Order: sequence, then structure tokens, then C-alpha cells
Amino acid sequence: EDDAEAAKWYRKAAEQRHAGAQHNLGLMYLNGEGVAEDDVEAVKWFRAAAEQGAAFAQNNLGLMYEQGEGVAQDSVLAHMWWHLAAAQGDENAKKNLKLLTRDMTIRQIVEAQEMARKWQEEHQ
Repeated sequence: EDDAEAAKWYRKAAEQRHAGAQHNLGLMYLNGEGVAEDDVEAVKWFRAAAEQGAAFAQNNLGLMYEQGEGVAQDSVLAHMWWHLAAAQGDENAKKNLKLLTRDMTIRQIVEAQEMARKWQEEHQ
């Protein structure tokens, strides 16, 4: 009951573009806390916060892409989001990026870095 109430308030704030609330609502959907578990909804809210530059949401969005939860698995997009979060100092993203990079081709890494560069240019 408390989780459902929290989800209601997070949704109100999330719909007003509050990045922290968007991220927390995404976590609630990911874990099925107060709402039905729904990876697609989790991705939606992580993306909303990530697009505002929230490193913690960028890290979680990278996880969703790396694991193929709520989206098609895509190492390049996972790398891009982790690259953006790591650039802001997110330690988890730095670790995730290091592990992922070992399994990627140079071409994939360059593509991901170029996507991250373009994203930064568009959002600064």
C-alpha cells in the first residue's frame, strides 16, 4: 500500500519532468514495487531521466540495453549511456563500461563513442 502511494506521487512528479522521480518510478516498475513489474515502463522512465542528463538513470538505462530488458539487447547503446554517465563521474557506469568494452569490437566502441559525443552536443 505504501509503495502504491509512493508510485502515485513519483508519477505526478515524473510527469512534471522531475528526473529523480522519473528514475525512482523506473526502479519501481523494474522491481514491481507499488506497480506491476514492467521492464518497458521502467525503460520509459529511465530514458526520460537519462535524456535530462541524470547519470544514475543513464547507468540504469545502459543496464537495460546490456541485458535486453524492456528493449532489444544492444551493446552499442549500453556503451553510449554508460559512457555518458561515466563522464559525469558515475562509478557504477565506469565499472560497467570497462567490463562491456572487453566484449565489443573497436568498430562498436567507436560507434558508441560517436553517439555519446553527438548526444552531448545536442544536450548542452
